[in-house]
Amino acid sequence: MTQRVLIITPTYNERDNLETFLSLVFGALPTVHVLVVDDNSPDGTGKLADEIASKDERVKVLHRPGKMGLGTAYLAGFRWALQDDYAIVFEMDTDLSHDPKYIPDFLRAIEAGADMVIGSRSVEGGGVEGWGPGRHLLSKGGSLYARTILGVSVRDLTAGYKAFTRRALEAIELDRVQSNGYSFQIELTYRLLNKGFKVVEIPTIFVDRRVGQSKMSRKIFAEAIGMVWKLRASALLGRL
Repeated sequence: MTQRVLIITPTYNERDNLETFLSLVFGALPTVHVLVVDDNSPDGTGKLADEIASKDERVKVLHRPGKMGLGTAYLAGFRWALQDDYAIVFEMDTDLSHDPKYIPDFLRAIEAGADMVIGSRSVEGGGVEGWGPGRHLLSKGGSLYARTILGVSVRDLTAGYKAFTRRALEAIELDRVQSNGYSFQIELTYRLLNKGFKVVEIPTIFVDRRVGQSKMSRKIFAEAIGMVWKLRASALLGRL
């Protein structure tokens, strides 16, 4: 892979995971760059990221003043990536739930013509480890609900392990993205599908976070219910 590749990983209290995450990422693709978008983590994640970045030019850090949400963190990272001329941009969680060993699979899918690649838990070969029945129901139910309302065939609409080509990111029109929480991932995929881009799912095993607490909540999930209808209406009116 000769094109410049960037992984964006938003952080809030991920100090215990950051070094392991970076080690695994660079083990999978030594030439990749990583942008840590830290929301002023009380546990010192941002400070640790700065220390690592001072010794490794592949690591970049974007500091934000406080906890502002996953969606805005990724949007800030996307803008940074576009300004710095990266060709391929990943979304990945720092909590080790997104296994870096799949990075080469994403890149092969892009080389084969995909504009956006989803690390899917819902296609053959994909799955989840470490979730209880309630979390399974929440995730699968949310994805089924969104697929039904939006009328798309992508199996894992809520997946947060993604890769985009530069042209796909530019087409999303970042300033028009409405979502910030659970529905953010749905909206990015739907915007690209609505514009005719090629979206491909590859199987990945999602492993529940090893250290720290999940940032997912029922409130975030509930917010997505109404957003799905807004996205559908915007598409029907030609405003997406």
